[in-house]
Amino acid sequence: MIHQTSIDLQIPFHDVDMMEVVWHGHYAKYFEIARCALLETIDYNYPQMRDSGYAWPVIDLGIRYARPAVFGQIITVRAQIVEWENRLKINYLITDKHTGLRLTKGHSIQVAVNMATREMCFASPVVLLERLGLEAS
Repeated sequence: MIHQTSIDLQIPFHDVDMMEVVWHGHYAKYFEIARCALLETIDYNYPQMRDSGYAWPVIDLGIRYARPAVFGQIITVRAQIVEWENRLKINYLITDKHTGLRLTKGHSIQVAVNMATREMCFASPVVLLERLGLEAS
């Protein structure tokens, strides 16, 4: 079962430099917007995570830039869950909406932290597996 979603964003002026190219740090924001949309599809976005007793901090973020996004461009950001058993790994792909040309790809890794004890979990909590429609092992 593949869990993925895509969102479209138009690059705003406040995200670009004087050359009208998106500043590299904003790609993490675009990933976050897509990640939240993806988590909404399984009804396990940040409020639901909190309510289930777990925080899910990002512990790793990787970004590979191929081509720049520019002011006014409409981009598609795809987020796909690729690992879930011991950590939550989401892959991202940013493309030009009209041409499909790849601009950027990346990933984020999150781990579950028990909010009551502040201890990191070495396996994903059952609640995540249930939201993904998987049997808990």
